[in-house]
Parts: sequence; structure tokens; C-alpha cells
Amino acid sequence: MTDVFGKLDKRIQKALKKFKLTQPTLIQQLAIEPILAGMNCLLISETGTGKTLAAMIPVFNLWLKEKPKPVSILYISPMKALNRDLLEHLLDWGKELEAEVTVRHGDTSPYERKLQVEFPNDMMIVTLETLQPILTGKKIRDHLRNVKFVILDEIHEIADSKRGVQLALALERLRELCGDFQLIMLSATIGEPKKVANFFSGGRVVKIIQAKTEKPMEIKVIHPKPTIKDRAIAKKIFTSVETAARVRTIMELIKNSRSTLTFTNTRDFAEILTSRIKIIDKKFPVAIHHSSLSKEVRIKAEKLFKQEKLKSLIATSSLQLGIDIGSVDLTLQYQSPREVTQLVQRVGRSGHALEKTSKGIVITTDEDDVFEAAVIARKALAGELDKMSFHEKPFDVLAHQLVGLAFDFGKISLEKAYEIVKRVWAYRNLTYPEFLEVCKQLERLGLVFLDGYLKRRRRSFEYYFSQLSTIPTVRRYRIFNTLDHSFVGVLDEEFVALHGQPNTTFIVKGEPWRIISVEGRKVLVEPSADIEAAVPGWEGELIPVPFEVAEEVGRLRKIIQQKLSHQTIKEIEVDLQKIYPIDSNCAKKMVEIIKKQNKFGVVPDDKTILVEDFENLIVLHTCFGTKVNETLGRFLTTMLTSRVGSVGLRVDPYRIMIQFQQKNVELIKDILLKTKPEYFRSYLELGLSKSELFQWKFVHVAKRFGAIARDAEFGKYTMKRIIDDYIGTPVYKETMKELETEKLDVKKSVKILKKIQSGEISLVFKHGLSPLGKLGVRHKYAEVVGPEKPVKEVFKLFKQRLLNSKMKLVCMNCGDWEQTYKVGRMPKDVYCKKCGARLLAPVRPTWKVLKLVKKGLKGKLTQEEKKRYERLIQRADLYLTYRKPAVIVLAGKGIGPTTAKRILAKFHKTQDSLLQDILQAERQFIKTRRFWSV
Repeated sequence: MTDVFGKLDKRIQKALKKFKLTQPTLIQQLAIEPILAGMNCLLISETGTGKTLAAMIPVFNLWLKEKPKPVSILYISPMKALNRDLLEHLLDWGKELEAEVTVRHGDTSPYERKLQVEFPNDMMIVTLETLQPILTGKKIRDHLRNVKFVILDEIHEIADSKRGVQLALALERLRELCGDFQLIMLSATIGEPKKVANFFSGGRVVKIIQAKTEKPMEIKVIHPKPTIKDRAIAKKIFTSVETAARVRTIMELIKNSRSTLTFTNTRDFAEILTSRIKIIDKKFPVAIHHSSLSKEVRIKAEKLFKQEKLKSLIATSSLQLGIDIGSVDLTLQYQSPREVTQLVQRVGRSGHALEKTSKGIVITTDEDDVFEAAVIARKALAGELDKMSFHEKPFDVLAHQLVGLAFDFGKISLEKAYEIVKRVWAYRNLTYPEFLEVCKQLERLGLVFLDGYLKRRRRSFEYYFSQLSTIPTVRRYRIFNTLDHSFVGVLDEEFVALHGQPNTTFIVKGEPWRIISVEGRKVLVEPSADIEAAVPGWEGELIPVPFEVAEEVGRLRKIIQQKLSHQTIKEIEVDLQKIYPIDSNCAKKMVEIIKKQNKFGVVPDDKTILVEDFENLIVLHTCFGTKVNETLGRFLTTMLTSRVGSVGLRVDPYRIMIQFQQKNVELIKDILLKTKPEYFRSYLELGLSKSELFQWKFVHVAKRFGAIARDAEFGKYTMKRIIDDYIGTPVYKETMKELETEKLDVKKSVKILKKIQSGEISLVFKHGLSPLGKLGVRHKYAEVVGPEKPVKEVFKLFKQRLLNSKMKLVCMNCGDWEQTYKVGRMPKDVYCKKCGARLLAPVRPTWKVLKLVKKGLKGKLTQEEKKRYERLIQRADLYLTYRKPAVIVLAGKGIGPTTAKRILAKFHKTQDSLLQDILQAERQFIKTRRFWSV
């Protein structure tokens, strides 16, 4: 293969030497000539193989040759915060070649924006969100007419999202402005290159250039064995010995490598793991890095890591693409990465230079995790990447871009607008009636005029610029511990929408909590001992496990079961290690669980669904992945609810768990075997439309349509009324479509139902809970969680708070004396120091009531004041009768004289039994206070 660098302009060759780039990488060798020939290209290559330069070197070469008017090069990044290393690199190249390069993003100052309009640059680097406003700017549009080259970076990040559809539509709007341009797309390894190329090019001819380098990749899945020293660690970090072994292993692996990236699946897990490591060793050189942290904290962590002052960053996907770190020689993944693509991209961050090996180690937890990680690791090494779920003709994105077209043209005929939209791959199947329906929805909302043309209205401006991003603004709810009023952490809006009912137990920052009430943006909780039933506060962050991964887990279970009949356990373990990149302990775990399950009588696999009933629970073992199980689970609960009342649902990639008030196994059998598959979607949508998940999604879609203000907040009942008003509209239809794309898989679920009914997938019913059933019911997400808070500890916290609170005693006899005491230290018998009376009203220290008491003694009260005075007398009567216990009870949150009288009337052998009743009354008040009139 010839050296393509030799074919470039002398000025570029000089720059290459200056930047010490002597040899082209494989992607550069393959891409430079097709780009120089003017072809649209999709460049696919691993992280750190020089993709950006493979695109930019030939583009700069063509620019030097033609010297077109600015802005001729548009570089679009999907990252909301532009990659700092990339920016510096491109700016350096611009200086070297005397090409003016500018950056436009959210933080660009008004002065810089003015300069970009008055004195346009040759190349503009923009984020996806800043492309939207510049397309409508009067003056900058004139400069965009000169665009000859468009480079799209990191497209694998957005191809399956609405941001990707928005970008594809924006590119067609740009084509209307500048004629056409050469499109160069950059992507890390993806599963369906042709579809992705079509997605952004609108089906135009694209040369797909895939650089399969000889860059070696090593992946190992391990399951650390506990040692004697792990017992001490477990006590120190309040976890099980098994978890301690995993944390110790991570620390050892970090110590023994030069530089390590440690990935977790969620932000919470990153924080929990970092905190546990710091408890073991305060000076251990690690830092945390995730999207919820401030920009300053992230930049500082990156800087220290680059300088090798830190040995590891514990991160989520925030570091999957981000920074260029050449020193990383190991990637750790805590728990299964859930997707093949995730693992490939994360492991690719290590051994960045081409000649180095990318090394990754997955640390597994329970048996499900071991099976899943083994399958994902095998697929990653074999290059079997996940398929993508694309959004088909999303109406909300279309609505926003139609208003954009009205800005672009002033007014545009409906036929012309439809023709532009249809060029976009995502809208290739959009019918004209559907298109008109969206236009009419915009007209009803007062966002456009329609008279054969699409024309903007006064509201168009506010709507268009408030919806520049399709990423929903996710509200955060603050969690407060009702026992001591302390701040616990935050929950995302999705979690509260799905799980925010009283008595739900969830885990945040490694602690289990029970919801007492959700009030506005506050979630009031109390500590819980119920870890096993707890839902993780970060559940919504989890990437769905694909059908293909779960299906192979099922096949692998079957293989092990079959081998158990004629091979020794050791032989099976050796065989597994030949096919899957796992350590001996992983192989042992896999064989042990299948051996135990086999004794139960049935091993559920890809062709066998085991349905087991235990107490009020039915567990369906379904190896179909997250989306299919969620779909089947919601279908089953819809059908069951209409016959037996409400049921509870929880799914994971391998199970559907249904909780009954009154169990009915026969009904499950009937539904699966007798429901006609052609009615499946109708039944599912019926249940889905009434769900909180639908309501939560509806809000996001309605905001993108401009039907609801971006900062609007609604109660559940108001929301239901609004949804009812929109039934049958594009807003309603799009909500259902978005759910079916992002959360569900209706097509595969219908296929599964047909296979069940044809007998291709067998149903086996058994009583009791099998080992694999227990694994699902015992919540797996309690990993790295602190000790279960026993009832005693909960009570201790409450007692401490109550006895340390302050109460004021006010004399109702003379109205001239008041005194504040700490409840726990208050004397048993207190009397007025002015008149000697014991008719004292216990009130909060903040209550200013002396003036009211004096007026009451003179008999000069208004009707409203009389009511308040009478309540004070009631308090004083309680003190007169019960003394200090009355003060203790009235110090309880939300406890007034009536409740206090009921509590004090009971016999209490000890102060603790009195406090137990106060705690119960407080809980009741928090649960019901929203129903009380204020």
C-alpha cells in the first residue's frame, strides 16, 4: 500500500512533520484518497486510531486547493461540551495552514458570535444544539451558503436517538441553503454501518471505510474469590465478604497498572465504589468522574489523571469518548457492561497507541452477572456488535424542524416542506396525511399559519429557540430523611414517575430507604432494612440488555445442563474457558448454579420458559432481554389487572416477576396460550396509556411539540386530564412510538408469543422458587450497599432527633412568662416563674403567642383568634394532666392536641414505648398531610 501522505499538498506534509506524524494509521491510509476524490464517506475505526485526522487532512488539502469562501468547513460534534483535546488539535492545524478556525457552542460570548458573523472563518466547529440557531440567523445563513464539507463526529452516539434525527433534518435544511456538500462521518465500531450511513446521508451514495486494525484486544471476565483479609475489609466498609473481595481486587489491579479507567454502569455506583475505596485507604489515588459533577471537578480530575498524579478515574460513560489519555494501560468494568458496544468502546480507551494492546477486565458479582458478562466478552472479541433501534418518523422532531423551515424560508409551501423532510432516512415512510396532521397540530397550538404554505407566527420564535435540544430537561427530586430532617441525595424524574409511591423501598448512595411521601420536588423517606426488595435509585440509568445477549445466556445454560449428564464438573469448566474469556471461578459459578437448578427439575433457557409460583409471586424465566421482558410484562399486567385487580411488576433481562393480591397461575397460562398475537399491540397500548411511564414520556414529547411550556410542572391528576385532551393527536401517537422504540420491543414480543403458542418455546409450570428464581427475587442491585439499618437503628435516630428538639412552655394563666427547653433535658415538673401556675402550653420555639394569650385573658379575640387560643388551652390541659410526656408527644412532627391526647391516653411502660407511638403518628401524618386542608 502506497504512503498517502506523499500525495498531499506540500504545506500539509510540512505540518505532518511538525506534528511528528510520519506514518499514516490504517484508517488514514484507507480514507484520504476517497475523500480527496470527493466521495461521501463513513469512517469506522476504534478510539485512538486517528479518525479525526483521517477526515481533516484530505479536507484541508481540498480547501488549500480551492480556497472557497468562508464558512466552507462545518465540523459538527454531538457532545454538548466539545472535546477539549480535539479543539486544541484542530486549532493548531488551522494556524499551521493559515485556515481560520472558530468554535460555536453554548458558552460562546455575544462578542465572539458578532465576530463570527461580521468576519466569518473558514472552518466552524459546532455542537449539535448550536447548529439549530445558526441555521436561522439572517447574516450567518449567508456564510453557510458556502459550506462545501461537513464532518460529523462520534455519530454512533446519536444515530439511535432523536438528536440524530434532528441533525439529519438540519443537514437537509443546510443542503437547501448551500446546494450540496461532501459529507464525512466518523464513528467508533458499530453493528450496522449501512443503516447509519443512510441515516445521516438520506440514502445518498456513501463509501463505508472500516479500518479493522491488527490492534490486539484482551478481555477477561473474573469473579474474585474472598480471602481471609477480605473479612476485615468487609467490616470496615460494611459490606459482604464477597463484595469486599471485589473492591480489594479493583484496588490491586489499579495499583499494579500504570493508569486505569474504572467504569461503572451508573453515577451512584461510581460514587459508592469511590467512597468504599477511600474508606479502605484515604490516600488511594483515585477520583470520580461522571456527568452530574460540575465541569470544574471533571476538568481537575482529567488533568490530574493525565499528569499521572491519579492512578484511576472511576467513571460512567462520561469518559467513554471524552479525553485523549495515552497512558491508560487497563480498563476495568465493574459488573456486566450490559451491551457489547459499551464494552468495546470502554476497553478501547486503554492501550491508546496502535502498537499497544487494549486490555479490559470485567469484575462480576452474582451468577446472572457472570453469564451475561461472559457472553458480552465473547461477542466483543468476535466483533459481534449490537443492533441499533432507530426512531421512525418522530413527529415531535418533525414539528420543531417544520417551524425551523418556516424561519429558513419566511414561508414555504407544504409540498416543498414535505419533499425536504422525505429526503431524511428516518422519514422515508412518512405519509402526506401524517405530515399534514403534524402541521395542523402546530396550527392548533398557534405556532404556524397554514394556507397551503407554512408560515411562522409570533410564538414560533419562543418555541423554536426553547426546544433546540431534544434531550429532555430531567428534573431532580431532593430526598430528605424524616427522622432527622437530613438531606439524603437526589432522584431523577423518571424514577419518581415509575416508583414514587409510598412504601416503595429504594437504594441511593448505598443505603436503603422507604418512601413516606412525595411532596412537590421533595421525596420524604425513612431508613429501611429492606434491601432485598429495594429498587435502585439509578435503575433508569441502566442500559437495556439486548435480546441477542440474553438469548445466548439461555443457550449457554442449556449447553451446561446437557454437559452435566456426561462430563465431570472440572471438564465442563475447562470447556467453558475455551469458548468464553472467563477465569476458573466464573466457570465454577456458572456450573454450580445450573447444577442446583437442574435438581429443581427445569433449567430455563432460550427455548424454555419456566413459570414458578411462590407465595403471592409468579416468576416467569424469560431469556429475552430487557425490552422484550418489559413488553411482555406490561402486556401480562394489563390483561391480569382487568380480571384480578392491580398487580405488581418487576423485570430484569432474564425474568418477569408478577406480584398478586390473589394469585392465579391458570390465568397466566390462558393469557399466554390463548391471546391472539394480532391483538397484542392493542392490549399493550391500552395498559401503557394509563401507566405512569406513559405520563412521564408524554410530558417530554408535549414539550418538544410546544404543547406544554418547557418549565411547566403538573400533578398526576392534571396530567391525566391533559393526556385525555390529546388522545388520537400526533402528540399522543408520538409518546406511544417513543416508548415502543426506547423502552419496549413489540415486534419481538409478538414473535415470542407466536412461538409459545406453536410450541417452539415450551412453557413449564412448577411450584416453589428455584435457585435462579431466588436470584431474581433477591434483588441483585444491593451490591456494595452498606449494612441493613435495623429497626433499632431507625428508632435510635428518631429518638435522638426528638429529644434534641426544642419546645417552648407558655403560661396560659398570666400570659407573662415563657421558657424554651431541650425536650430531653427538660425538668419533669415545670411551673410559671411569675404566677406559679402549671397551666402551660407546649409550643414550637418559633411560635409567638404571648400577645394572643394576653388578648385572650382580656376576652378581646376575633373568631379566628378564638380558635387558636382554644388550641393553646387544649395543649395546656395536656401538660397539666401529663407534664413532661405531653411536651415529648407534642414535639412530634404534625402531632396536634387531638393525636397527642390519643397517644397519652395509652399505657406506656417505658419512655421508648411512648416514642414508638410518636414515631408511628409522625409517619401517618407525613403520609396523609397532603389531604389535610391548610
